[in-house]
Amino acid sequence: MQSVYPVLRYPDVRAAVDFLCSAFGLTVRELHELPDGTLVHVELEYAGDLVMLGPGPAPQPRPADDDYRVYLAIDDVDAHHERARAAGAEIVRAPFDTDYGSRDYIARDLSGVVWSFGTYRP
Repeated sequence: MQSVYPVLRYPDVRAAVDFLCSAFGLTVRELHELPDGTLVHVELEYAGDLVMLGPGPAPQPRPADDDYRVYLAIDDVDAHHERARAAGAEIVRAPFDTDYGSRDYIARDLSGVVWSFGTYRP
């Protein structure tokens, strides 16, 4: 059972949901919106684990390329990288092998948040 839930804030939550699902393969588990359609809470899922989104400003200042906020363990780094690249994600670092046996890559989402993806599972 998951105990830690990353919470990310975006100025345009709906655009973030669309991007994260398209580029990084997350799926919508739950959406909560106001009567005017503004999304106020979203739960996205990947392989049974959740990340939550809500409204807020983009991270300031822009995080450094190695200052990732989320690490997502995936099975096929190269295919995932290609999906993200094709969806317009800014690739910070192309797939690479680590000295501890993981294959990783790093990308920014549409608000500049840095995500890391790899095969390492603690």
